[in-house]
Amino acid sequence: MALSPLTILVVIATIFLPSIAVAKDIVVGDDHGWTVGFDYSAWAADKTFFVGDVLVFKYAVGEHNVFKVNGTAFQSCTVPPPSQALTTGSDRIVLAIPGRKWYICGVGSHCSAGQKLVITVQPQTLPPTLPPAPAPSPSEHGPGFGGWLSKKILTIFH
Repeated sequence: MALSPLTILVVIATIFLPSIAVAKDIVVGDDHGWTVGFDYSAWAADKTFFVGDVLVFKYAVGEHNVFKVNGTAFQSCTVPPPSQALTTGSDRIVLAIPGRKWYICGVGSHCSAGQKLVITVQPQTLPPTLPPAPAPSPSEHGPGFGGWLSKKILTIFH
């Protein structure tokens, strides 16, 4: 029994598409953005962050900034040198490795007032893969799904 080209396409897509990571942009604070007077701990509590996701900090330029800090600086609101500040008002941070990540605003006493975020980034996981499809039975057209696949591959690589 030969497999149709559509069946072959579905099998190929089933094999390769799960390996493509689906990263997402996550706007910190949702519609509130990055601001004073918002509970970022509560906001982050029901979210799962994965490697490849992008945090987007939205705020009015000049009113806030973003610093990536360690846990100690986060707890004490110790602001790094100004040269390390993100200041575009739409700062994008790619979550590249799993683990805890800490962010603060370095303007005035904003951090002490609660403008800080801690998250835990999870490793990117792939969805479970399907078991392999059964091998096709030989046909009178030769091997390779009735010869169709081998002809297509030869056409592509010629």
